[in-house]
Amino acid sequence: MGTISSIASGRVTAAVDSAGAQLMSLTLDGGEYLWQRDERWWPRCAPVLFPIVGNIRDDRATSAQGEIKFGRHGLARNYDHDLVEQGDDFLTYELRSSDDSRAKFPYDFCLRMTYRIVEDALEQEFYVENTGDVTLPFVVGGHPAFNVPAPGDDSDFSDYCLKFAEPWTYASPTISTETGLLDFGNRFTLLEDSDTLPLTHELFDVDTLTFEDVPGRTVSLVGPAGHGMRVDFDGFDYLGVWSAAGGAPFVALEPWCGTATRTDEDDVFEHKQGMMFLEPGKSTSKTFVMRPF
Repeated sequence: MGTISSIASGRVTAAVDSAGAQLMSLTLDGGEYLWQRDERWWPRCAPVLFPIVGNIRDDRATSAQGEIKFGRHGLARNYDHDLVEQGDDFLTYELRSSDDSRAKFPYDFCLRMTYRIVEDALEQEFYVENTGDVTLPFVVGGHPAFNVPAPGDDSDFSDYCLKFAEPWTYASPTISTETGLLDFGNRFTLLEDSDTLPLTHELFDVDTLTFEDVPGRTVSLVGPAGHGMRVDFDGFDYLGVWSAAGGAPFVALEPWCGTATRTDEDDVFEHKQGMMFLEPGKSTSKTFVMRPF
């Protein structure tokens, strides 16, 4: 664990750890909505995913600059990030490429993570700048997990559901629990002309549910008492939904710009689904919003 810093505005507070620039707390009116880590299920809260989401095959890939070697969700979550700017209601962290990171990912970059409270919601912004002299391939993604039940609710996990902006039909690709790769040729139906997906622990026996093109780029985790979490993720084409095996009391809602390696993809990093590219000196940003209620 690094240094934890806190912010507050209105009814909302948040705390972030410099280790991984990981969100550690998100409260509304004093009630904790963010999963608070437990080794029995999952020892993280909301890791930052960069420069890949999910797994690459056998933790290795080739690229224009050489071999890439890292595990699930990339490398940003494993480094201490510098707190470079802060105010009462925001925190900005920075991670720059180093000799150590280049040994795993042979590119130069600057990743800034900003957490900002706006109107009783928390924005999480990814800012990526290419500080090198070659094209930078990457994706970003969030991984916040939320308590189920939410504060003020003593109902069961199975009383919760995901609510979407409109009825739709969707079948998720399967994911290998051994390799973490996605099989888009083997899908299972989650919704049929419905805006509601009831949750059960058994639903996550397949590991992560992977959604594409979610209507309105918004989803809400809702309990019978009317409490929960809405996540708005305009600019993110994918959404992962996950809970740990063994009856974990949380659900992660994960906006992604890309996905894990597909079973029908090769091992060239630049070929990964959703890959983004930045020319030298260029930058881009992506923001999603967490709104407890």
